[in-house]
Amino acid sequence: MSPRETLSRVEPLLARFGITRVARHTGLDDIGIPVWCAYTPNSRSIVIAQGKGLTDVDAKVSTVMEALERAVAGEPFVDRFRGSASSLRAMGHKIDRLDCLIAIHKPDLGPDEETDWVAGIDMLSGGQIYIPFEAVVLDRTRDARYWMSSDGLASGNNIQEAIFHGVLERIERDAHVLWQVSTEADRYAGCVDPRGFQDGALDGLIDKIDASGLALRLFDITSDIAIPCFTAMLGPGDCVSPRHRHASRDIRLVEVTGGTGAHPSPVRAAIRAVTEAVQSRLTYISGARDDISPATFTRSLPPLMRRAFEAVPGLPGPAPEHRPRNLKQMLQHVLEALRTKGIGSIIAVRLSEDTLPFSVVKLVIPGLENPEGERARRLGTRALARAIGF
Repeated sequence: MSPRETLSRVEPLLARFGITRVARHTGLDDIGIPVWCAYTPNSRSIVIAQGKGLTDVDAKVSTVMEALERAVAGEPFVDRFRGSASSLRAMGHKIDRLDCLIAIHKPDLGPDEETDWVAGIDMLSGGQIYIPFEAVVLDRTRDARYWMSSDGLASGNNIQEAIFHGVLERIERDAHVLWQVSTEADRYAGCVDPRGFQDGALDGLIDKIDASGLALRLFDITSDIAIPCFTAMLGPGDCVSPRHRHASRDIRLVEVTGGTGAHPSPVRAAIRAVTEAVQSRLTYISGARDDISPATFTRSLPPLMRRAFEAVPGLPGPAPEHRPRNLKQMLQHVLEALRTKGIGSIIAVRLSEDTLPFSVVKLVIPGLENPEGERARRLGTRALARAIGF
């Protein structure tokens, strides 16, 4: 359905989920790419949700859905089972203790320790699998054993759409971690010219960025999963060349923002990355997010990040020969891409009530890398293998 129809369905529910204000932040910057924010003062995670898009309606829907998914994840509508891993196995249930998501300074869950479990569906096998409740809830008022994150948390007009968004986010985060642990030469070799896509919507975004005097670099970071993924870096115009007369000035970290996007369509993935970089910039300009350290505004830009703007853009790679057209085809396409690369499980836990006009899910894919966070295990096997050259 159209973004406007989605908005009309969910707007009457905003107060119920604690969302008190939805605001247009676009005008705080001079780029003009739409960015909106939604405020949830008593949120169990962060108060400010942001959204971006090609139009105001797109961006408004984006922020509202993000705020709703966080509100639902703070108090998920799920059945919990109290027990131990051993007792669940004895009852014939499949379980995953998700050791990869244990929080820093917390012990692993023992086989006979009791905790709350929730049932998810393994999207590869179709079977039920139990995982710890604390790995799916987003309530930072709890002293949890598990790392709490919005990674893999997604919403949609229906359950299938929400799962699709969640899987793409996990693929995107995995690809970005693999890109970060690569050598500098490999990392910046994938610089592409966004105009090489010859897409009107993407060209319009680049026109606005150019007119604002900012510099953009777009990198193809598609992993072995082979779902197109890009990361964008947006910074001051004097980042571009060391020969620039202002190149010697100390650029702050806050002046360079990034965004990443994944999608079966390379152009859609690139648009997501570029608009997210713009959204991140407005996060700092507005100063409203309650999860940003004051040091972020004073630290200098690391030399490695500055050298990203010296990368020479090339043409994007050829578009995939087979491009799925509808939601069902796209979801099956990304699931099969993960299966092909040996990903063992893709766990979807529905967090929202069936009666709501939208769906919220938490996607957990233990075989993929997780973004930076306060976990006992910072990197998984995929990142470690990439870092040592395998």
